[in-house]
Amino acid sequence: MDINSTPLWTAVITPMKENGSVDYESLEQVLKAQDEAGNGILILGSTGEALNIDDDEAKEVLNFAIAYKKQVPLMCGIGGINLSRMRSWTEYLNTLEIDCYLVVTPLYAKPGDEGQYQWFKDILDHSTKPCMLYNVPGRTGKEMSIKAVEKLNTHPNFWAIKEASGSVEKFKSYVKAAGFGRVYSGDDGMLPQYAKHGAKGLVSVASNVWPKETNLYTRKCLEQNLDDQALWEKAADTLFVASNPIPVKWLMAEVGQIATPTLRAPLTHVDMVKTAEILAANEAVTQWFKKNS
Repeated sequence: MDINSTPLWTAVITPMKENGSVDYESLEQVLKAQDEAGNGILILGSTGEALNIDDDEAKEVLNFAIAYKKQVPLMCGIGGINLSRMRSWTEYLNTLEIDCYLVVTPLYAKPGDEGQYQWFKDILDHSTKPCMLYNVPGRTGKEMSIKAVEKLNTHPNFWAIKEASGSVEKFKSYVKAAGFGRVYSGDDGMLPQYAKHGAKGLVSVASNVWPKETNLYTRKCLEQNLDDQALWEKAADTLFVASNPIPVKWLMAEVGQIATPTLRAPLTHVDMVKTAEILAANEAVTQWFKKNS
């Protein structure tokens, strides 16, 4: 599938039953909603709680997503701290029907320019698919190295960047460093601003609960004709009143899109706060979509 013709990718949640096992019935409904909206699917990212799912279970989730008959492309996350393990995971992914990978900055270690370059290059060298590099300093503790990106932007498997720093100036720096690579917003609420500086699309949390609504929002942002930026900024913010994906899972369960809001420890829906705000945001987005579609 043509990954460049897909401006919106949903970092899908992994629905779980109350006992903590994967809820495949709900997962099928999540995949169906994304496919019907025309959104690319990112499986086993941080929103999918990939780090809290063991390898065998991750393979089951991945194979379920591959087997689901869909018309949209599929991306899979590659993220951790052990390079040997990430290399093996990449080589396993190469054997499957996946269109591209999301490769996050190494977790916890906070490597410098050369360390990041070596990490990313090793994974790109072992990949047989296009790779989107992921800058998310709020989770990794370290920004993705601009110098590393500049050295990698001609690698045959370098495809794109997911930029989630929350800074317009930093976004512009990554666009410049990426060369001919594509740069996507990793922050739902920042897309209107990023679109003015070369964003090619969005990798979204919000589109889990608002798949068609976020698709329309993305297209309006890229066309630069969005009239309700404040509404979407506020709505996106409500999905981060607790650690992602606590709020979005809670809301999806509340509106009946998944069976339960269950997460894997150390995350729990018990930490969900400001429920009135998130319900108000859901109503606002619903009305916005009715008005604009």
